[in-house]
This record gives sequence, structure tokens and C-alpha cells, in this order.
Amino acid sequence: MLKRTLIGLLRSHEMTGDKAKDPLLKSHFYKLSRERSWEEVVSTLKKMQGYKILHEVPSVGEIVIEKKTMSGRTMDITVSVISVNPVTSAVDIYSASRGSFGDLGSNYRVIIDIYRTLDKKLAQYKTSGA
Repeated sequence: MLKRTLIGLLRSHEMTGDKAKDPLLKSHFYKLSRERSWEEVVSTLKKMQGYKILHEVPSVGEIVIEKKTMSGRTMDITVSVISVNPVTSAVDIYSASRGSFGDLGSNYRVIIDIYRTLDKKLAQYKTSGA
């Protein structure tokens, strides 16, 4: 976590993906069609405290969320639901803090928080990939 805070002194964004070096930032896969994943992800995000959904773009599979930090900064988060094949979807998250200073690792913590919540809700569908 200290490494994340040090990286966060300079960087004000974090993202997940297939090729992420940090295992906690790797894409999460669920054995659900994109449509079902979309419904589950949106309903889960709507229930998460402290997060406000700004836009839902089902055709692209993107949900744009805003979160205010304790220090008053605003974080912009994009959650993407991607179809891997007809029965598997991937969820990726991009989080960025507004402002010119680093985020002290808060974007990293937000991503982990969202993934943890989704994994709990979708535990029976969680898979390691396509």
C-alpha cells in the first residue's frame, strides 16, 4: 500500500486491464452475458454509498460515476462492461482525480472497493477469464 501512496504522489489516475502488473488491477471476468452483467453492475453501483452515477451508456457498456473524497476532491470513474464471448463478460475500471496533484493512492482504493463489491454480488459468476 505504501508503494501505491508513493506512486499516487505523482499520478492522479488508475486503471485496470488484462495486462495490469498488479494482480488487483487485472480485469474481472464473470460468466454472464454482457446484458446480464450490465444489469448487475448498474444495480450494484447504484447501491454503493458515496458513489453517484452520472451517465449510463448501455450500447457502449460504460457507466460514468462520481465520488467525492474526504478531502473534497472529486473522482471521475468509468466502469466498462465488455462482452468477451456470448457467456462471459469482463469489467474494467478507470478512475481519475480532478486537480493537478497526485491522489495518494485513492483511485487505487476506489477500484479495489468497486471490484470487491461486484465480486461479492456476483461471486457465483466470477471466473478467471474467457
